[in-house]
Amino acid sequence: MTFRIAVVQPICHPPGSDAANIAEAERAIARAAGEGAHFVCFPETYPGPWRMPAAFDPTAAMVEAAAKHRTHVVFGTIAPIDAKAATAHNLICMAYPDGRAPARYRRTHPNGPWIYTGGTAWEFQWVPGDDFPVFDTTHGKVGLAMCSEVYMPEVARALALRGAELIFMPAGKDKGKLWATWRTLIWARAIENLAVVVTTQNLFNHSERGLAMVASPEEILFESTIAGTAVVDVCLERVRHLRASRDEVGSSQTYATKQGVLGPQWQRPELYDRIYPRPLREAAE
Repeated sequence: MTFRIAVVQPICHPPGSDAANIAEAERAIARAAGEGAHFVCFPETYPGPWRMPAAFDPTAAMVEAAAKHRTHVVFGTIAPIDAKAATAHNLICMAYPDGRAPARYRRTHPNGPWIYTGGTAWEFQWVPGDDFPVFDTTHGKVGLAMCSEVYMPEVARALALRGAELIFMPAGKDKGKLWATWRTLIWARAIENLAVVVTTQNLFNHSERGLAMVASPEEILFESTIAGTAVVDVCLERVRHLRASRDEVGSSQTYATKQGVLGPQWQRPELYDRIYPRPLREAAE
């Protein structure tokens, strides 16, 4: 069954004025729902806030808008832990059409807290999460991740092995010289996990280069570098077929990717402790 994903690449209000993103997000949800979107995907940290102490929480507004317009809304925020220590989790959330409490993923990689300090946008002491939840929807099983976790194949693989067919991986801001490798890895995560992977990012002005994409295992369904919203038709039946079928001699004449890579034809879990021996604990800084 085909459903629709709205990928929103906004011109974002920067830290200090980021509460204004909430009203713009609500308008974007209304427009996307009017075009039949079953999911609306915003970037990491959108609507916000970007810094501790957190000046607002967009969760209630996003839950209300999702319920009002009967759509799923993937959005970014932070979850304060200790205001004095400026600690917080970084969240990707998914609000549901029925108004229930939103799904939440607490970013897990890399080793923190250095990644969100010392820059021009974020400023908080990040505390990583330690779980890879997946969430059932009427359209398929959803996994949530974020931003440069695309460089860690273990994150998307953990979600796929838990059944995620649709992985939202919103990102933060302009990728600079990382843009080409980042773009490649979004599609790679779709190919190697036989999943549909969705990303988008914040733009602070129209001169910046965005990276919005919907990638399936066999083709890129949509991509854009500019601000705006696109509504993309997606079907998971091909993903399910690729997961359930086996690679055979001559498969390359019919399939643009390898089938069954999550299953026993390809997987050898008895070897994986040799690939990644324990213990291994080293900070990234």
